[in-house]
Amino acid sequence: MSELSAPGIFVDKDGTLVENVPYNVDPDLLKFKPGALRALAALAARGFAIVVVTNQSGVARGYFTRTQLTRLRDALARRLAEEAGVRLKGFHFCPHEPDAHGRPTCSCRKPRPGMLLEASRMHGIDLERSWMIGDTLDDVEAGRRAGCRTIFYDSGGETRWRMAPLRYPWSLTTDWWDAARLILAQAMHR
Repeated sequence: MSELSAPGIFVDKDGTLVENVPYNVDPDLLKFKPGALRALAALAARGFAIVVVTNQSGVARGYFTRTQLTRLRDALARRLAEEAGVRLKGFHFCPHEPDAHGRPTCSCRKPRPGMLLEASRMHGIDLERSWMIGDTLDDVEAGRRAGCRTIFYDSGGETRWRMAPLRYPWSLTTDWWDAARLILAQAMHR
């Protein structure tokens, strides 16, 4: 990456940025997690590119269409801009279904790093100065595989506690503002 590359905040959508409503594509049901807007505004103000990276197997399962997901993306981006002054740099999603054991069948489904790598290339994001924030260990692993630091946002979303070296987060929190303060403090020391 060039020196002009920006650091990024890769954030999982369901259970991390917004309340988890399974397979939701209704913009009226979007409810931000407490503190998320304030935290993302502070991070964006310090030059971090904000990118959503989300597994959306509902597309492959036929629960909703890409068009419906695009409308949700647009509503999410509009609300981030209106309510927090945050410009969403990217919204990347994996539309694929996992296999019968819950493992990815593609390179983009987390815990694989495909969405983060694609976003880095598309948006000029420096992965070494970036962070992945998510509420599952698959989010943590995807971030670590991409070369980011990781924060496990413990919202109760993790149900499979299979620990392995790539699944240990750099930090753990239950509070968005704590995550932002940690990231900003680390950015000062780099």
